[in-house]
Amino acid sequence: MSLPMMVFAAGKGTRMAPLTDRVPKPLIKVGSQTLLDRALALGRQAGATRLAVNIHHLGQQIRDHLAGQDVAISDESDLLLETGGGLRKALPLLGPGPVITVNPDVIWTGPNPVRALLDGWREDMDALLMLVPLAQTRGRQGGGDFSLDPAGRLIRKGDLVYGGAQIIRHDRLAEIPDEVFSLNRLWDLMIAEGRAYGLVHPSLWCDVGRPDCIPLAEALIDE
Repeated sequence: MSLPMMVFAAGKGTRMAPLTDRVPKPLIKVGSQTLLDRALALGRQAGATRLAVNIHHLGQQIRDHLAGQDVAISDESDLLLETGGGLRKALPLLGPGPVITVNPDVIWTGPNPVRALLDGWREDMDALLMLVPLAQTRGRQGGGDFSLDPAGRLIRKGDLVYGGAQIIRHDRLAEIPDEVFSLNRLWDLMIAEGRAYGLVHPSLWCDVGRPDCIPLAEALIDE
């Protein structure tokens, strides 16, 4: 199975200041590659059918970086829409049916999380999130986000961290009237109906949201 994939690259990256005063966070390098290139590579390696990226903060730099590549741009220069609004705006670029979404400001080790999501997806699911046990995270501030019931359904609160990769159906975005909103709103609708699921990633993962996280992430790449 293969699906379209969107990379959320529009955020202001305020936690990564002062680096993001001059460079959008997705274009910050970890090792020899930018965060954005690493995220896009996950989709390409997993066979994503089409790729899209949204832009806002210093968006022209991302446009220039992607020039000539097979990546569509969803431009949020006028208004930053957050993840839910951003996905809804990008839907004409992604097409109908479920989509993969990826946050670029993380580093994964071990198996490709996008491939694992595609292998684990079932038609009875509305969302399938890749989760990381808190003990396997690096650079994470705060606790976990979720736990899972015996059937693998999401439960709010627990020691599993959302790793920033998922497959999600977008039909119910039409039920949310706001223009700017988080995908947490959509997850809540799906969790309430028992149709949001999680997979647990087996390897280490690093949040690359702050300058001090970059060496932590690079250490994982070198291991």
